[in-house]
Amino acid sequence: MNLRFFPSRRIALYMAKLFVLRSLAVLAALVIVLQTLDLLGESGKILRVAGNGDAELWHYVSLRIPQLIARFLPFSVLLGTLITLATLNQNSEIVSMKAAGISAHQIIAPLVLASLLIAAVTFVFQERVVTRASATLAAWQAVEYGPIPPNSGVANNVWVRNGDDLIFAATVAGRGPATRLSNVKVYDREGGTLVRMIEAPQARAADGGWLMEKAVLFDVSTTAERALPSLLVARGVDPTQFTLANVDPDEQDFRTLQDSIRQMEAAGRATGPLQAGLWHKFSGPLSAVLMPLLAAVAAFGLARSGQLALRAVIGMALGFAYFVADNFALAMGNFGAYPPLLAAWAPFVLFLLIGETVLIRTEE
Repeated sequence: MNLRFFPSRRIALYMAKLFVLRSLAVLAALVIVLQTLDLLGESGKILRVAGNGDAELWHYVSLRIPQLIARFLPFSVLLGTLITLATLNQNSEIVSMKAAGISAHQIIAPLVLASLLIAAVTFVFQERVVTRASATLAAWQAVEYGPIPPNSGVANNVWVRNGDDLIFAATVAGRGPATRLSNVKVYDREGGTLVRMIEAPQARAADGGWLMEKAVLFDVSTTAERALPSLLVARGVDPTQFTLANVDPDEQDFRTLQDSIRQMEAAGRATGPLQAGLWHKFSGPLSAVLMPLLAAVAAFGLARSGQLALRAVIGMALGFAYFVADNFALAMGNFGAYPPLLAAWAPFVLFLLIGETVLIRTEE
């Protein structure tokens, strides 16, 4: 038996080329179909705003396509692997390779190497393109596709909890002591029951709390309303609780997210979900490496035995089971039930072992 990782350079290039082309073709088809359906659902909301037209529709498409590519690239790699291996099996090319002394691991090795390159490109694409597109789209959707200053650094619709009390700010601008809140509402609660509500057009940090200017206080028990020139509320609430309240790992690159996590830890806030998202920036793109291993079951077995379709279904089921487990682990990490490292890496390691076990027991 040939023990080299790539027994034949020509076969390795041939298989890698088939795999990459089919994966890209599946990705293009998925993105076109999904983007068309998504645009049909959002075009009415975009065109409803006065002044919006074709340019805004194309702007939405330019922001949405990077998200679709990043989300469905692993699915495309899975389907591209299944199509490639099933076609090679159907044409008896796998049988010829095994007759030449090439093992199952050597057959899928070119696909694994190509998927490693895809994972590296995906990571760079997410860091440089997807995060910026996601942040821009989120800011645009926050103002319901209306005009928004580019790179304004303004957060919209921020909620902060202070004990039983809830604080809402329509916009948050600035950082640190210079943080300013606009259209502020404070819901003063005792034991989960609303006692009074305070509204103000502006609020700023002062004396360890937040000074609401031109405040209007509404007492729930008496239904009385009175205007106050100023009122100090929310003592102990740090400005970072507003500026970092809506941190989304998908909207920040690795270094920016690391900095946000450090600031939140300094403010004494929980960072478990963000740390899981930080590690998932690596494990997510690497999921492409698992797809050839999980779908390899479709490459082996005699095609004329009638089991090729069944093997393809098994490979697809293994691939989709990984995505289900990955989303479940991230959800548990967001709830704090799983540690961040476990939430990000456990599905990858588990299905790597499953794929290896299936391949070794059935073909090696």
